[in-house]
Amino acid sequence: MASVHQINISGGGVPKLPIDEVDVDINGIIGDDQASKEHHGGPDRALCLFSLEVIEALQAEGHPIAPGSTGENLTITGLDWDRVGPDTRLRIGQTVAQITGFTSPCWKIVGSFSDRDSARISQAEHPGWSRVYAKVIISGVIRTGDDVEVIE
Repeated sequence: MASVHQINISGGGVPKLPIDEVDVDINGIIGDDQASKEHHGGPDRALCLFSLEVIEALQAEGHPIAPGSTGENLTITGLDWDRVGPDTRLRIGQTVAQITGFTSPCWKIVGSFSDRDSARISQAEHPGWSRVYAKVIISGVIRTGDDVEVIE
């Protein structure tokens, strides 16, 4: 079973730092903020999710990436990341989220890459390596360790 490896928040910008439990509503994680509301946040980009296994593969390539360093709110482990794309619905703890799209890499996360090329996690250039945005369908609490499942 897949699960929430880490929950990450910040007052705006990266890295987002770990926290054990959060309340989530249609606008995202209560207590989390984004530095650029034009490009991040809002109901269709309420949550940013990323795969722990992708992060570990990038670390194996020599990148200094870590959970939260690329701005994801939820670092998920054990989920087949190739199954996660637009319109995928996930039950995450008490919440339900629907993937709205792949994120675009931002210049603010270049420190997570040894060559400072954040396009390493661009869906267009490296399919299956991107973070994803999601809207919240059902609000609730998410805790570290909560189960994550794809809802068919």
